[in-house]
Amino acid sequence: MDDRVVIALFRHGVTEENKRKAYLGWNDSPLCAESKEMSTTKRYERYFSSDLQRCIRTSDILFPKAKLVLLEELREMNFGKWEGKTYDDLRENRRYRQWLSDPVDNSPPAGESFHQFSKRVQVGWDRITYDVFSQNLQSCAVISHGGVIRYLLSKFAPEQKEFWSWQIRHNHGFELIFDRSVLRRGERCTLLLEVPLTVKEHG
Repeated sequence: MDDRVVIALFRHGVTEENKRKAYLGWNDSPLCAESKEMSTTKRYERYFSSDLQRCIRTSDILFPKAKLVLLEELREMNFGKWEGKTYDDLRENRRYRQWLSDPVDNSPPAGESFHQFSKRVQVGWDRITYDVFSQNLQSCAVISHGGVIRYLLSKFAPEQKEFWSWQIRHNHGFELIFDRSVLRRGERCTLLLEVPLTVKEHG
């Protein structure tokens, strides 16, 4: 059992900008009322979070007594000048259409390229796994964003799927279960479990 490490990934709750289907990267947006009703019985030894408020607030709701390690490397992709804009706002924009057709080789104006984003998230992951080994942790949780979780699943889930193939819902998390030696080698986890979040009951 000591050889097993659980790293859980949770997306922040639904925000007002998410409901509007606007691009929300490094900008922030308050959580919707329904997101404040989420709960989970899961608990972990350490909690890592994006430093954006929507993730910090989600962490407070799901893990109210947790002491957070904030990592700006766990932020969503920076959408630059497209932050806060919707598909309808941008669909006539030539550069936007190019980015939609090839998001790896194109990037938002004044935003991040996919290469910059993935390199940054990898640095965050390396900081997390450093703590796992240096503190001999058996479990930790990461509260972050849809793009970050897509990247981590595309790289470390047992089933090899492309980045855009992963559906990252606001009301579900994932537990990646590694053998410690596999995690140390940077290989894919041995088991992936979904963690549904429930709605708090008021007595």
